[in-house]
Amino acid sequence: MSLRKFLLALLFFWPTAANAGELTDADNLTAHDFEFKAIDGGRLALSQFAGKVILVVNTASRCGFTRQYADLQTIWQRYQAQGLVVLGVPSNDFGGQEPASNAKIKEFCAVNFDIDFPLTEKTVVSGDQAHPFYRWASDELGMLAKPRWNFHKYLIAPDGSIADWFASTTSPSSPKITNAIDQLLSKTS
Repeated sequence: MSLRKFLLALLFFWPTAANAGELTDADNLTAHDFEFKAIDGGRLALSQFAGKVILVVNTASRCGFTRQYADLQTIWQRYQAQGLVVLGVPSNDFGGQEPASNAKIKEFCAVNFDIDFPLTEKTVVSGDQAHPFYRWASDELGMLAKPRWNFHKYLIAPDGSIADWFASTTSPSSPKITNAIDQLLSKTS
């Protein structure tokens, strides 16, 4: 069974996430209307990346997909000067695979993968308590595009719209993702 068929089957059995009801004028929102808290504290407003392509990835350091950190760092280094931002969003939502503190997460990423792309503080990405960005993304793209595990990816266009999403099993360095990045970046130059 293909991943897409499996996800479609889950549609009938998986509870839906809460809407971003507390946000006003939801039909006109873009990714640039949201902000996270940075892993070191402070605001991390997505509006600061307006005009750039953003790859938002919920991460975990004890997951079978944790090795994707290396590919995320590689595409960050490859495309950063052209206008790509990789944003890691550590989350403990799936399998309790990110139990560490923000300081330990940052240290783990630096020591093991030499990560220097922006990281948020540990954030809820699923269910009723999901960060408003994730509720908005789910509303925009539907149930099949909701994170079901660690290393789920959203690709944000320079105008703040969601261009695509990619399942956890899709490597950040896969042609599917790099071609989508190339296409969006070609529209910004």
